[in-house]
Amino acid sequence: MKTILTNKHISIETRKRTLQCYIEPVLMYGCEAWTISKQIQNKLKTTEMWFLRRMLRIPWTAKKTNERVLNEANKRRSLVRTIRKRQATFLGHVMRRGKLEHLVTTGMFERKRSRGRR
Repeated sequence: MKTILTNKHISIETRKRTLQCYIEPVLMYGCEAWTISKQIQNKLKTTEMWFLRRMLRIPWTAKKTNERVLNEANKRRSLVRTIRKRQATFLGHVMRRGKLEHLVTTGMFERKRSRGRR
C-alpha cells in the first residue's frame, strides 16, 4: 500500500534543503556582478525571512519576531553572506586573469605617455 505524503508530512529539514537547492540558486543568479546597496541588502534579508515564514507556515498577521522565526527554523541568515562570498570568489578569479576584466577593475594600463602637456 502506497503512502501519499502531503505538505503536513514534509519535515522542516526537507523544506530547508529544497529552498537551498532549488530557490536560492535562482534568486542568486548573476549575483557576482550585483552592486549591493543598503536598500537591496534589506530587501534580500526580507526575502529570506519571507521564505522561512512560508516554509514554517507562519501567517503574516502573526506577531513573531524575525529572531523567533530563525530559532524555530534552526537557521541563521545566510543569503547576503553567501552573495558576498560569491562576489569575493569572482573578484579573485578576475584578478588572476590578465585580460580586459582585470584591466578595467584595476585601472592599470601599461603604456607610455605622449610628449607635451596633458
